[in-house]
Amino acid sequence: MGQALSVWLVLLAALAAANLPFLTQRLMGVVPLAVPKSLGVRLAELVLCYLVVGAVGLLLEKRAGQIAPQGWEFYAVTGALFITCAFPGFVWRYLWKHGSNNA
Repeated sequence: MGQALSVWLVLLAALAAANLPFLTQRLMGVVPLAVPKSLGVRLAELVLCYLVVGAVGLLLEKRAGQIAPQGWEFYAVTGALFITCAFPGFVWRYLWKHGSNNA
């Protein structure tokens, strides 16, 4: 797998994983819950998704060669990018009017 493909794979995984907590009532998209998810549960799930995508990126980087050392700045930037990727799902869940046909 080429490096360009690895980068695109991580970016697409980040986009999908960032929106997953907001698009479904299931925990991590798999485990059904008895009660609807609260915002706190969705944010915790968002952090967990960030860690999973980070692990996938680390695995792909390790397969490509030596892993570059990362400081706190890297995690701050990638966290902000991940939250930015989650914006469409957040808007759909909390700001979009569902089922309202009032024109």
